Amino acid sequence: MINNGETMLKISDPSKPKKAIKQPIAFLEFAFRPFFLFASIFSIVSLLIWNGIMTGNFSIDLYGGSLWWHIHEMLFAFAATVIVGFLLTAVQNWTGLRSLHGKWLGILFIIWLLARIAMFLPQTLPNSLIMVLDIAFLPLAAIALAQLIIKAKLWRNLMFIPILLAMSVTNAFLHYAAVNYDSTLMTNASTFMVLLITLVMCIMGGRVFPMFTANGTQTPRVNAIPLLEKCSIASILLAVIAGSGVLNLPATIISILFFSAALIHGYRVYRWKFSVTLKTPLVWSLHISYWCIVLGLLMFGLSKITTLVTHSQAIHTLTVGAMATMILSMISRVSLGHTGRMIVVGKTMTIAFFAIIFAFLTRVFGNYFIANYGDVLSLTVLFWVIGFGLFIIVYTPILLKPRAQ
Repeated sequence: MINNGETMLKISDPSKPKKAIKQPIAFLEFAFRPFFLFASIFSIVSLLIWNGIMTGNFSIDLYGGSLWWHIHEMLFAFAATVIVGFLLTAVQNWTGLRSLHGKWLGILFIIWLLARIAMFLPQTLPNSLIMVLDIAFLPLAAIALAQLIIKAKLWRNLMFIPILLAMSVTNAFLHYAAVNYDSTLMTNASTFMVLLITLVMCIMGGRVFPMFTANGTQTPRVNAIPLLEKCSIASILLAVIAGSGVLNLPATIISILFFSAALIHGYRVYRWKFSVTLKTPLVWSLHISYWCIVLGLLMFGLSKITTLVTHSQAIHTLTVGAMATMILSMISRVSLGHTGRMIVVGKTMTIAFFAIIFAFLTRVFGNYFIANYGDVLSLTVLFWVIGFGLFIIVYTPILLKPRAQ
């Protein structure tokens, strides 16, 4: 067993005869290595392209059009890819069974990479090929995850399989919207995907944030209240369904469901004691990301019944504020823990966390202070590039090199 304080992996059984096992190259040892690194790199590339298109600096022919491509790639090529990297790594902790690695992990990564490249070749490649390449990634990841969960009979974690499959179906609908120029379906499918990712964040946040807070700050762990935990998951599930557009619910009902979810999750994160995290960047960044979930749910509800905030502001609070901040913090933590390093970051990554928070504030509230939308977008992208650029600079050697002894 290897124990770094938060991560325990079953490596071998000394009672059994040892066999000469060919180890994969470090880059393909665990799913977090290729997917954390390349999702981060691609997020910067895609946002620079999006900013260039929106500011009129250049034009490029993209599958689905520039707006569709921006929405799709940030949700599926970035956020969902990080989730896959996390789950396919964590499943080895859960089960004690070897997770996807080596050749098969390399094949999954190549499928992901080919889909990214194919999006730039809509005049060269048939739409059907682009769709198949892109849609295949999540179901294949779900199969790899399900095999280990079912083999180990860890039914508590089986919930991630239908979530990944729901994301796959959503991806298919989003592609259908692209080839049929259906803007309404594009909006509904992308909103549903944002809410599905929010659901994953709420599930994982409830499971690990209290532990991370206690371990990182050396303070007593806040004990979960079973009823509150059940209400937290139930409320976000209802919000996902209500906000998806699948049911034709009155705006007032949708708002009430989102307000209720915001209230429940606000109390949940309040109990985790943000005040004790102020000297620990890897922890306060997680708390801020969860508070952004609360704010995003509140703003989503408001956008349905008032003009105080827009749907776009609510969505970007959940994506830039919650997802990007949580992703940057989690991939920083997981990359350290699973490569045998101390789970502590220095000034560089602290600056990165602040940069992503500034990206959120600029994107969601910048129009209140900056008249030109292009300037708002450019400043947001600049902060994003700083945040994830610093991660790439600091963590590329860590993700490419073998585990520290």
